[in-house]
Amino acid sequence: MKTKIILTMKERQRAEVLSRVLRRKSKEGKLTVRELALIFELSARQVYRLKSRYREDGFYGLAHRNRGRASPRKMAKRLEDKIVELAACKYKGFNDYHLTEKLNEDEEIKVSRQKVQSLLRSRGIPSPRSKRRPRHRTKRERSKQEGIMLQTDGSLHDWLEGRGGKLTLIGLEDDATNFVSPDCLLDNHETTFGYFKLFYNTFSKYGLPLSIYADRHTIFQAYREPTIEEQLEHKKPETQVSRALRELGITLIPAGSPQAKGRIERLWGTFQDRFVSELRLANAKTKEEANEILKKFIPQYNRRFIKKPANPIKAWRPIPKNLDLKQILCIKEQRTVNNDNTISWKGKTLQIPRSDVRSSFAKAKVELRHLLNGQLQIYYQNNLIAKFSKSYLESLSPINSSNTKEDFYYKEAA
Repeated sequence: MKTKIILTMKERQRAEVLSRVLRRKSKEGKLTVRELALIFELSARQVYRLKSRYREDGFYGLAHRNRGRASPRKMAKRLEDKIVELAACKYKGFNDYHLTEKLNEDEEIKVSRQKVQSLLRSRGIPSPRSKRRPRHRTKRERSKQEGIMLQTDGSLHDWLEGRGGKLTLIGLEDDATNFVSPDCLLDNHETTFGYFKLFYNTFSKYGLPLSIYADRHTIFQAYREPTIEEQLEHKKPETQVSRALRELGITLIPAGSPQAKGRIERLWGTFQDRFVSELRLANAKTKEEANEILKKFIPQYNRRFIKKPANPIKAWRPIPKNLDLKQILCIKEQRTVNNDNTISWKGKTLQIPRSDVRSSFAKAKVELRHLLNGQLQIYYQNNLIAKFSKSYLESLSPINSSNTKEDFYYKEAA
């Protein structure tokens, strides 16, 4: 009888992919070993081994063979206790490196620095060095042209100094010139819609940049494992923002640390001094008042702090005539239509009207697009089949399926 084991999420996904591949009898649409190697991020030899183990042992064959076994290199508890006692008494105050040297040379206990470090931290003995030495960093050169790279970020701060709640300033700064987009905005939180609004207003005026430099916030980076469908299609998980930037041909560059995007971090430091003073002078108390002052403050800031780029030719790309920014800078979600031609959205039921595209949309896969103006659009294979205005969506009760076709279909919202 085999021992019960628990597969990791990655092992489960591999098992699901392998089961689908091996069940297919025809070669048409069947993944090759090379394609599986790309999906699993393994070598072809490892994929052959996995397939062989899966055929022989099923799900059990995908688990690591050492799972559940004690490591032969595991240190005896008696020796661990001795090291902890030496660190707490005889060698009290020694840093991990120095202590390891003493254990190896004077106490004849052969142990690595990593083992000493993990052992002492697990036993509640902190490092005597409270702060690491600062790393040597080199200055990153600016981009040569305006529009090559924009840095974006959100700054949560008490901008109104207690006259209102904390707000988040969402901004864009050109890496080459320090030019700050006049369309920066203050919002209650750092949201996807906030960035979409900023991008839409900025790109509409100046064009499309070549790249955007952002932190690793979940608005920009998806940290989930890819679904089975994504693995089969060789796709990586995306957020709404990263998907929109990809569709616009804009490279999203993730920053490795706050220091890496130091220019926009310094921008927030300047704003938290100068802009806060301007808000105090105007006695602003609401988000709306603060945003009005921000529109006047940013042009003044640009006149004072903008720099000349190394190359005066701007790198902004013109927006193609057949490209609609509103249809890209929006929330896109996939839905399966119910048998009664309805879909659920935020706990509300929406009826899809009759259409010449298809007699019935039951069980069909459709795409929902939530636009910046609040309108909701439903597409089936790039065909618009329904629109719902913001006011109508707000008027809907959580459960509503008795409305007529005319109630659900709306013309373009203003």
